[in-house]
Amino acid sequence: MKVACAEILASLPAEWPESLLPEIAGSVRRSRKKIIVLDDDPTGTQTVYGVPVFTEWSAEALRELLADPRQIGYILTNSRSLSGEEAQELSAAIARNLLAAAETSGKEFVVISRSDSTLRGHYPGEVDSFIEELGEAFDGILIVPFFFEGGRFTIHDTHYVQEAASLIPAAETEYARDATFGYHNSDLRKWVTEKHCGRISPSEVVSISIEDERRGGPECVARRLKTVSGGQVCVVNAASYRDLEVFVAGLLRAEAGGKRFFYRTAASFVRVRGGLAPKPLLSSRELGVAQRNRAGGLVIAGSHVQRSSAQIADAAALPGVCCLEVCVEILLNPGTRSGEIARVAETADGALRSGQDTLIFTSRRLAVGNNSAENLRIGNVVSDSLVAIVQKIDERPAWIVAKGGITSSDVATKALGIRRAEVLGQAFPGVPVWLTGDDSRWPGLVYMVFPGNVGQTDTLAEMMRMLRNANGDPTC
Repeated sequence: MKVACAEILASLPAEWPESLLPEIAGSVRRSRKKIIVLDDDPTGTQTVYGVPVFTEWSAEALRELLADPRQIGYILTNSRSLSGEEAQELSAAIARNLLAAAETSGKEFVVISRSDSTLRGHYPGEVDSFIEELGEAFDGILIVPFFFEGGRFTIHDTHYVQEAASLIPAAETEYARDATFGYHNSDLRKWVTEKHCGRISPSEVVSISIEDERRGGPECVARRLKTVSGGQVCVVNAASYRDLEVFVAGLLRAEAGGKRFFYRTAASFVRVRGGLAPKPLLSSRELGVAQRNRAGGLVIAGSHVQRSSAQIADAAALPGVCCLEVCVEILLNPGTRSGEIARVAETADGALRSGQDTLIFTSRRLAVGNNSAENLRIGNVVSDSLVAIVQKIDERPAWIVAKGGITSSDVATKALGIRRAEVLGQAFPGVPVWLTGDDSRWPGLVYMVFPGNVGQTDTLAEMMRMLRNANGDPTC
């Protein structure tokens, strides 16, 4: 049942009175441990800045990542596009390579498994697989889906998604009806039981409450975490960044006392665990770092959630935009797929060359299979087709926006050949901006990763206006 956001937030105790980021940043520096973020799609970079993203995970690449002097490094796994078995195999392979890289480099690390703030992903499979391959015991597994930028709050163990002025329990949203990662419980303790197929009862799941954070502070959190043992699952409530600061400060104190935890979290946790201060949104001037050219910008949209569809419709109404709908029904027919790819790519190439911003989006009617494996197959066909379209475009765009997690990952790695990228920051809350590396197809290109479930109806259109300004468009 939806509740008034302002009302429920007002009912909570007052926030902890002081910022704990300086304490956290000092602890992170003193630990000298690299924070490795395993990101199951590229949207997990939506709270950080000045950090590298690697899209490969060989032992050699991971040695390079561990040697990077910055405290945080991302590995883009895109495991959400895989089957459960494939995701577990990938997780184990990364763990093996990370152990090998750490052994030769002498660098210690901690791992954050970053996943969706609306609770979709391969949990607990890929977490269990990684831990098993590490061969080390953890006292607890922390579940922290709070994501302020996207309006995701956990209060009294219930995880909420904000819609306008209301908070909706996550299990009552369209995200819980995901064809592959659906679920029935908004109470995180019950959600854990559901995802563990009943092997863990709700009463066995530890909870860190907002009252612990706001009334007890870091010491209370540390005391509570010191009672966690034997790989217990612990869910974390948070309704603000200050709550998260209190939790992380207590977590670091508990870890300094010898406790070990594995983190399964949304993106907000990464910034706080890394001790990064908040950074203002990027301006048009800051986005002008890429080489300016006369070509138009390119938007590739594959996300099918309602919010994405509304944003696509709003952006399509902008003057001078070339709108190209890709028919999913045609793509799913092997005999007609190549023709549809060629049609869209040829038209887009001409529009970009003439200076038109070009919006390529999949037809809005969702194709659904008979089971989760079939749904993954359909999703992969569509994503591979979008990749093929971008690969056939010869004209370098002024910038690229990729809408949707799997879409943005596949376009980045397969169409653009990105192996390394730099996270510049965020253009809008929850929308990260990458700068492509020298080894990519188009080096020095502004690449914006736009999650399907983030932003307001006009956010995509506003982003396109902003990027036109960054490219020196005189009509803006």
